[in-house]
Amino acid sequence: MLRAMAATPLQLIASPQHPPVSALWSRPEGARWALALGHGAGSTLQHRLMAGLSAVLEAAGVATFRFNYPYSERGRGMDPEPVRLATVRAAAARAGELAGGLPLFAGGHSMSGRMFTLAQSKQPIEGVQGLVCFAFPLHSGAPNAARAAHLSELRVPLLFLSGTRDKMAERGLWSQTAAALPSATLHWVDTADHSFAPLKSRASSEPVFDELARVTSSWMAGVARAG
Repeated sequence: MLRAMAATPLQLIASPQHPPVSALWSRPEGARWALALGHGAGSTLQHRLMAGLSAVLEAAGVATFRFNYPYSERGRGMDPEPVRLATVRAAAARAGELAGGLPLFAGGHSMSGRMFTLAQSKQPIEGVQGLVCFAFPLHSGAPNAARAAHLSELRVPLLFLSGTRDKMAERGLWSQTAAALPSATLHWVDTADHSFAPLKSRASSEPVFDELARVTSSWMAGVARAG
């Protein structure tokens, strides 16, 4: 396990029409990969899920670049999709600059995973070797795969990590959808919900966030070797 360094506060110009937003860069000693890591729709870069996920990823050798969107920086509303897409592109570019040659990946929890995949489907994100989606929001109401339509256009390696109790990713539908995608890996986290909270009946003794970091870092190693 690597020793994490203190996170460095930074600013990110997410969109020319908006003031800079907050960001955090954390690079552990001996880091092997870097990840631009975005938060979910109702969250911020400081949320406990984001802080916890960043910490376990760093311990597994992944440097992380967390960031806010303009709407989460001001604490209200929701940015139009073009602004969110511009934000994730800016975040990936800044993470690449900070990574200093480390293999670069991008993704995030829920909405941010979806924004990175949408951005990639419209125009490849420069320098990114693969996308990581923690709890991809396949649907918001009744199960359907409309939100996954763009995923078939992607040619970069994709990693999806979903809880078996995630109400935004019905297991049978998501398994069938992901199986049809090129270069996609779907990992199910036993008893976890959309925020990766598990039940006491979880069979594995491995903490959920440790499992997320282990699977993610192992996948990154494979992608980097193949690339």
